Amino acid sequence: MNAFLPAPDRVASRAKQILAAVKADKEFPAFVMASLQYDDDWTCFSGTPIISKYNQETDKTPLLKEGLRALCLKSAVFEMTGDENMAEIPIAIPVDEMTHAMIAQPQLLARIAERVGVQIIHQTNQEHTDWRKGDYTHKAYRAAWDEPPARYWIDHEEAMRRLGILRQKYEAAGFLNMGQAHVIDFGELVPA
Repeated sequence: MNAFLPAPDRVASRAKQILAAVKADKEFPAFVMASLQYDDDWTCFSGTPIISKYNQETDKTPLLKEGLRALCLKSAVFEMTGDENMAEIPIAIPVDEMTHAMIAQPQLLARIAERVGVQIIHQTNQEHTDWRKGDYTHKAYRAAWDEPPARYWIDHEEAMRRLGILRQKYEAAGFLNMGQAHVIDFGELVPA
């Protein structure tokens, strides 16, 4: 990571303030409800499925907590640097997946962010899902909220190993390119 990033403890302190303000917002309950209802659209072959024995019903609420913390860390970095690219600090793949469910509530999230006075940073072509234990994000997270839960904050090398296992299983079932293609013929009628 860039040497010009603010000290992790400063980011941690500000991220905690941002998180408290977001949670105190009058629309936070609606935001949580909408984000958790997004679960039917979460189907991603390479995000949350890397969690061992993943169960969306029981994992979605703890993942929301982690995704929100990640967004608050990124917002704090942006606030201190003014640099969107720098603010895209590494986060774990399943946590990143959850942030997508939250950003899919643009009106609610924008109103909350405006009232709190922060910008929520996330841009797919700039994101970094190569989180590693001991990296900048880990230090800032730990300073704010103690050790991140290993169930969701999966180190990058382990995530890549798990993705390799999933790729083999998907291909054996006829799903190619991590679910972006398949060889299933539904026998549907196509009008001439």
